[in-house]
Amino acid sequence: MKAVLDTSVVLAPTVPILERNLAISAATLAELHYGVLVAADPDTRAERLRRLTLLEHMFHPLPVDASVARSYGQLAAAVVAAGRQPRARVMDLLIAATARAHGARLYTANPGDLRGLDDLLELVPV
Repeated sequence: MKAVLDTSVVLAPTVPILERNLAISAATLAELHYGVLVAADPDTRAERLRRLTLLEHMFHPLPVDASVARSYGQLAAAVVAAGRQPRARVMDLLIAATARAHGARLYTANPGDLRGLDDLLELVPV
């Protein structure tokens, strides 16, 4: 089974060895591009750009397409049903929806961000 890496995992300073068939969502690249552009100082910007460039060379990101959009709607509705607001978690939910749409598990360093979605998605805390 394929696994998708959450942005929290690709940004983590250390990550245990994970399975080989890994992917990232285009939503992760969007978050990383944003991080480069809002970096306050040149050293931080350079390090973020270095990491982004490396990830762009390592992965062919999974697109946010119609299948992901359908999955996002289901996940966001589940968040609302759990009494939480999906707007604060849009990028997290898009990444989770990407994993779900591709039948993949999601590795995340922030499983609390996706609390209550265990029945809809295989979350693996890292």
